[in-house]
Amino acid sequence: MTSVRDHDDLPEVASVMDTRTDAMPQVESDSALDTVPDSGPPPPAPPPSPPLPPPPQTYPLPRIIAIANQKGGVGKTTTAVNLGACLAEIGFRTLIIDLDPQGNASTGLGIENRGLETSMYHVIMHEAPLENCIEPASVKNLFVAPSSLDLAGTEIELVPAFSRENRLKRAIEAVQDDYDYVLIDCPPSLGLLTVNGLTAATEVLVPIQCEYYALEGLGQLLRNVDLVRRNLNPTLTVSTIVCVMYDARTKLADQVVKEVREHFGDKVMRTVVPRTVRLSEAPSFGQPIITFDSSSRGAVAYRMVAKEVSASGTPRGTR
Repeated sequence: MTSVRDHDDLPEVASVMDTRTDAMPQVESDSALDTVPDSGPPPPAPPPSPPLPPPPQTYPLPRIIAIANQKGGVGKTTTAVNLGACLAEIGFRTLIIDLDPQGNASTGLGIENRGLETSMYHVIMHEAPLENCIEPASVKNLFVAPSSLDLAGTEIELVPAFSRENRLKRAIEAVQDDYDYVLIDCPPSLGLLTVNGLTAATEVLVPIQCEYYALEGLGQLLRNVDLVRRNLNPTLTVSTIVCVMYDARTKLADQVVKEVREHFGDKVMRTVVPRTVRLSEAPSFGQPIITFDSSSRGAVAYRMVAKEVSASGTPRGTR
């Protein structure tokens, strides 16, 4: 039978327990529990983390990019005009050199290439200063060195010329510090004009049409770039591949894009340029797509392409 005395002792017992509790070591974190031996088997090691992607390669400004593909009708000129306009819109001073005798890059930016006093023909054949033929475009920060029909004859006229492969390179060296980007629109062939463009450039941007034959042309182009690198321009590299004329209604377009990505990896842009009517209409008005229809799918795509290309650069006005 419990007495009143027993109840009086309860506070004393509680105080003793409090004292013992205070004297016990406190576990600071869960890491202290790791020292307790475990009778079971050790836990399996966690799977290794996937390797980090390599940092994107950076290219110092000014960048001289040849837009080349010896296959015709794959969007070289469309890419040169609209990429240049979007780079200029971001704030980069951009020069487009129209090295194609057809002169579509010039007319696509509203420059009439007939009756010009100085054109790329005079720069290549008569070594006229490049600055003498540069014309401002309607987009701020965008400039054009127009072509002319006379340029078609340079393939023959350059044959006996001295140092014929370096004509364009020497012309660009005199003005390259005035621009952040120099885009060279090469003709759809591997003649002396294209060789001049590849010799003058530090990088090659290759537009690929999302069709089967484009893959065959790409292999030939890469062999030609390697030939120029080994003989004329050791620093030349294929830095960028962009898939254009993408038609989401066809499985072939998806297959081409997938195959290009598997072979060339990070060199292939994430952005794919769709085939749109507005992109086809813009040159007939002498405007790039960002001024002809600023909200179209083509304008959005080329703005994304420009952001990917310029990821390693800073606009001249903020440097």
